Order: sequence, then C-alpha cells, then structure tokens
Amino acid sequence: MERKLRKRVGIWVRVSTADQAQGESPEHHERRARYYAEAKGWEVIKLYDLSGVSGKSVLGHPEAQRMLTDIKNGHIEALIFSKLARLARNTKDLLDISDIFQEHEAGMVSLGEAIDTTSPAGRLFYTMIAAMAQWEREEISERVKASVPVRAKMGKSTGGAAPFGYRWENKVLVLDENEAPIRKLIFELFNEHKRKKTVARILNEKGYRTRKGAKFSDTTIDRLLRDPIVIGTRRANYTQSLGEGKAWTLKPEDEWIYVESEPIVSEELFRECNEFLDKQRTSREKISRKTAKHLFPGLAYCHCGGKMYVFSSSPQYVCKACKNKIPIDDLNAIYQEQLKDFLLSDEDLQTYLHQSDDQIVQRSERLTVLTEEKKKVQAEMDKIYRLYMDDKISSNGFDRNYRPLEERFAQLEQEIPQLQAEIDLLKIRSLSSEQIQSEAHSLYNRWDMLDFEKQRQIVEAITDKIVIHEDEISIEFHYLPFFKELEKNASTQQHNVRDSWLPPA
Repeated sequence: MERKLRKRVGIWVRVSTADQAQGESPEHHERRARYYAEAKGWEVIKLYDLSGVSGKSVLGHPEAQRMLTDIKNGHIEALIFSKLARLARNTKDLLDISDIFQEHEAGMVSLGEAIDTTSPAGRLFYTMIAAMAQWEREEISERVKASVPVRAKMGKSTGGAAPFGYRWENKVLVLDENEAPIRKLIFELFNEHKRKKTVARILNEKGYRTRKGAKFSDTTIDRLLRDPIVIGTRRANYTQSLGEGKAWTLKPEDEWIYVESEPIVSEELFRECNEFLDKQRTSREKISRKTAKHLFPGLAYCHCGGKMYVFSSSPQYVCKACKNKIPIDDLNAIYQEQLKDFLLSDEDLQTYLHQSDDQIVQRSERLTVLTEEKKKVQAEMDKIYRLYMDDKISSNGFDRNYRPLEERFAQLEQEIPQLQAEIDLLKIRSLSSEQIQSEAHSLYNRWDMLDFEKQRQIVEAITDKIVIHEDEISIEFHYLPFFKELEKNASTQQHNVRDSWLPPA
C-alpha cells in the first residue's frame, strides 16, 4: 500500500513593529506556524521571511514573488501566515492573491482570523467573504455610475481620454488641430473606397498613427466612423466595462446622453458612410447561438444513478435513461431554500459553541498564565543581569541564579507558540461559527444579486451531489465540521425535500 504523501506547505513571516513590541518575534510566529502544520500532519518545506518589510512593498518584494512562483509551480500546496493583514495591505491585494491560490488549487491558512481554505468549510467561508466583497464593490461601482449621467449632462468629463480628434482644455472639449484633419480624412476615404481595411491601409501608408502610436485597424476605423461626435453630438454614458481586462459593451440607448460638440464633418457625409456600414453589417450578420448557463451540471443525478442534463429543446434537467425530469427554475428555487438550513439549527450551534468555547477558554487561560510568567522570568533575568554588571553578585552567584531562569525562559519560548497553535487549530475547526452563520444568512438573502459565476463557485464549494427522486430531492452538502464528528475530515450532510415539489406527469 502506498504511503500517502504529506501536504507540502510554506510559512509566511512578516511581523509588524507593534507585534515585535509586544514580544512577538519573527521566530515566535514561525514556531507557531510550524506547530500548526505538525498538528495537521503537513510538511513545511519553504519559509518566506519578510521581517521588517512594510505593507506598501509586500507584493513587489522578491520573497513574495518567490512565494507566488512556488504556488504557480506547485512546489507548495498551502501557505500559513499569522494574519491576513500580514499577507496583503488591502482587500484588493488580498483578493488578487487569493485568485492565484484558487487558480492553482492551493490553500491559505490565516491563524489570526481562523481561516483554513484547505478544508471544505474554509473554502466556503472564504468564498462567502469574496462574494460579499464582490457585492460591496458592485455597490460602490453603482454609486459611481449614478454620478456619471449627472456629469455628462453638465458637459463635464466622465473619465477617460477625449475622443480622437478632440482634447480636453480647461475641462472643455475642443478640436485637436493635429488629429481633427485625420478624422475628417477617414470619412472622405471611406466614402470613396467603401472598405474599412482599405482606409486603414492608406492611413498607415501615409504615416498616420493612432494617439497611442499604433497602426490603424478596420475595427478602429469602424468605431471612429460611427461616433456622432464628429457632427456635433457627443455621446456620453453609453458604454460600460465587463470587468478588468474584458471588453466594453454598449448600454441601453435610453441611458445614453447627448451633449453638443464642435463638428468635424458634415451630417450628409456622416449619414452616407453610416448607411453603407449598416448595409454591410446586415448582410454579414449571423445569428449566434447562445449557450445557456446552469448551476448544477455534473452535480444533478437521477435516482437511477445516471446524470441529468439540460438539453437545448427542454427547460428541464432530464435523465436519458428513465426520462425523469425537473424544471430548471424549480431546482434552483429548492436549492436556494436549502441554503438556509445548510449550516446548523440555533440549538445545535449553541451546543457546539459551548463545547468549543470551553476548550478554547481553558487553553487561553493557560496561555495568559504562561505569557505573564514569561514576562516575570524576563524581568528577573534583567534584574540579575543588572546586579552582575554592578558587581553586586559574583560570577558564581550570577550563574547559579541566572541559568535556571534562562532554561525556564527557553521552555516558555517553546510552550507558548505550541499552545497558540492548539488554540489556532480549535478556532479554525470551529471556523468562527457565528460569523459563518451570519454570512450564510446574508448570502441567502443576496443570492439573486450574485452573478452566475459566483453562484457556481459557491455551489461547487459546498455541494457534493443532488439526487432527483420521483417524489423527493436529496441535496448532499459537504458537511461542515462543527460538532459530533469534528475529527472527521470527509463526510456529507443530506437534506431531503419531500413535499415541496412533485414532477409533472
């Protein structure tokens, strides 16, 4: 029988000045992380030491780049660190880093926040945090969007560069004496040749370039020909981004705002060019078939054992073998309803919290005692050292009194981080149950506001299988290790829905 390989992990050490002032040295944080890895049965193979590195320069530091490279290459499968704030300086950096970890299926373990994404529960917790962060970002984005139409109606800049042929001067859009003639030439050439690629080729051959110094393309020519700003009508608030690095798309026309601008070409020339463009587009357009997106492919099973699929001709999940079926909307609604009951009942939660809290409190009390003892031992060592330096005790007296204290201090240096690791393990196993329950309720209430990709990520993180019976639906969620079977790493919790849906005859 092959021996199961231990998970290879790295330790990230970056200790703030405030932490060091409280006696938390880089060595202390390293030992604490090593004890946690040992308790989990993991092998520490990498140490990333960023002691003294400021938060502003973390991601650009060679150690950080080495860590990210090791994650991408699969050299380490998880990273242990003391706090999220020690890994990234803000939420954006943290989410960017977590995206890299998620892409390469690596775990993140924050001892301070009790997050361990190597477990299903930890992945759910972090996925919910990311989902809520996305929702908050979108809320901020919506507030910013709301201000754009107001600025546009006032003729003010709504961000970005001025259109080709124009420039902003004292917040007023005026003609650019260098670019405006080129933009006029584009219309004249297209009216003559009727081909966008031909216009682009002629411009490039004449040595003309875009504002960024690139050659003109047929796509650029199309965009410049269609913008009505050249006939004195500037469009604003008409496009929106699909996300960083993604394309821009047009908003609904009823949201567009038109502001007067200085014309470059005549309305007649503009109309002739655009009428021809419209004819070209109509003749070449092909109706594209959109692929529908569904939440449960690969997770929905029929009671006969076969997988259930959504076929293009049917708005239902269908089993090929026995023709069992369920409407897509019904399954979506049932799943969303089960999110409320996924975690724990209030009674179960309180029972578990009391049990977990008792263990954490006991160890925390012991940790407080040991920490205070360490301070006293340190103070006594300092006192004896001062007496020796002031020639008030002999060398023999110093050795006799100092050595036992030194030995006890070394013991405490080992005991304290080990006890902290035990507390970390308990906290991470409980996964801040109250906070998760709160986030889960919030997630349920905001489910419809999340985009499809985020919903699908959450479904994959918490769902093992959905079985469609003739008169019931069984949703098997990944069991969160809250109570009773806390020590078991892999089991499932099944919720049966017996009376909320019956398939159509």
